[in-house]
Formats: sequence, C-alpha cells, structure tokens
Amino acid sequence: MDWQKVLDEIAQEIQPELGVGKVADYIPALSAADPKAFGMAVTTVKGECYRTGDAGVPFSIQSISKVLTLTIALGFENEDLFDRVGREPSGSAFNSIVQLEQEQGIPRNPFINAGAIIVTDTIITHCRQKAGADLILDLARKLSCSPRVRIDDEVARSEALWGNRNRSLAYFMKSFGVLQNDPEEVLQAYFCQCALEMTCQELARAGLYLANDGVDPVTNQQIATHAHVNRINALMMTCGHYDMSGDFAFHVGLPGKSGVGGGILAVVPGICSVAVWSPALNKAGNSHAGTMALELFSEKTSLNLF
Repeated sequence: MDWQKVLDEIAQEIQPELGVGKVADYIPALSAADPKAFGMAVTTVKGECYRTGDAGVPFSIQSISKVLTLTIALGFENEDLFDRVGREPSGSAFNSIVQLEQEQGIPRNPFINAGAIIVTDTIITHCRQKAGADLILDLARKLSCSPRVRIDDEVARSEALWGNRNRSLAYFMKSFGVLQNDPEEVLQAYFCQCALEMTCQELARAGLYLANDGVDPVTNQQIATHAHVNRINALMMTCGHYDMSGDFAFHVGLPGKSGVGGGILAVVPGICSVAVWSPALNKAGNSHAGTMALELFSEKTSLNLF
C-alpha cells in the first residue's frame, strides 16, 4: 500500500469540502480555529508514519479523549464499569439531559458527555494518589510518544466557564447515586481531558494500540487487554459519532471517535490507526471534511470492515 499517495490524493480531493459546516463556538476558545484547515496522518502497526496537510498542527481533541479515559477505566473495573454506563447508541444530542432522566441517571454509553463524566468519575475513584487529569495526560503522552502533548489551559478554563450543561449532567447523576465522587472534582478532570491538545500525527500514533489487540506494536507495551480493545472498538463503531454514528459506519465502515475540535480518530484492526482534523463541523458535531476524508480513505484502501 502506498500510504503517502493515498493521503496526498485525499488532501487534494477534499479541497472543495473544506470550510463546509461550522466551527464549534459554544466553547469560545475553540471558535478561532481556521475552518479550512485540514490534516491527516496514518500510523501502521509496523510503526510507519505518513502525513499530509496540517498533520503537525496541534488542536483540541475534545471528545476523542473519551477513548483514552475508557481505556483507563476498563483497566480499573473491567465489565463492572457497565453497571453505571450503558453500551447503546443514544440517538440524542451528546449533552442531552432528557434521556438521563428517563433512564434513572444511567448514561446510554461512555461517549456521550454524561457517560464520559461517569468514566472520569471511575478514574478519580481509583487514583487518589494522583489527579485524574494528570493520569490521562500521562497516557496520552505515552501512547503518542510525544512529551509535547499538553492540556491547553485556555481551553480548559473556557470549558469550565461555559460548562453549565455538563455541570447539570454531573449533579443530576449525583442525585441518582450514579456519580460516586464530588461533582466539581470530576468536572475539573473532565474539562481538562477535553482540553488535551494533540496533532494528527500524535493522535494516530496514540491510537495504534487499538489496531493491535491492545499492545503498542512499536514498544511492545500492553496498554489494554484484547477483550477491552474489542469493547472499545465496538463502542467506537456504534457510538463514536453521536447520533450520526450509523451514518459514519455506513459510509466509512471503521471504528471511529470524533471531537468538536474537528478531529476524528479511526482504527483499522490489524493494520493502522488514522487521525484527521478539519474544524468545520456538520449538524451532529462531527468534522464534515474529516468524515468525507475518511470515506475516501476507506474507498481508496478497500479497508472498510464491511
């Protein structure tokens, strides 16, 4: 496979789609992103890295961080984690409160905001000796092999300042006894994890363990068990793009997780990890050009799992 040729072709063909949609502005610190920026990177299980466009430009990974926190939480609690968070697609907005009330405070899955807050709550329960956000940052740096990866303080402050809906979710779950720790402590860690800043190249490298049964094929370190990786990839396939997850599976056919910063992480089991970034979002909050680029990637490589 000529990976570089594939990426360069995608970067050329995607040009008309750049800027289509709207950059996230409900978190003010995200609104300054260039809507026409585009980067894409592939890291293979052989450790080969390929990139195009703005693949070296840092961006806020936002909800893609939920893949990392789910990995940590499963390591702590295994299947018991799913006593407090479900495994079904939501069919609702990623920050819906209505669904929570109907389901007695149990979030539908780990990738909507309420579910991710419960996952972060789990991490805090098990890591009293170290701040939850620091544990998440350490994993992101370890997986990406990049000490440059950081929590963007400006984005974290903006998340906290404008995060009233997330506060409502946390306190609502606390009222049902689903959230175990102090809501403000959990929210602080959650806002910081969403403010993780990475490049496409770093993100593609970080996701490599998901393509290799939980083992980093370059360092040979066991990051997650085979069973946990199966669970994570399944949830990425069915729930990774909010209420457009079915559409993503239909057109791209790969496990993926998006973020409102415009990034998407996708996994081809046994072959590679792919990261794409373009800040302008579609109506569901997923990168418009990024989604289109991954559809082109599936077509050009014939790696659609279906």
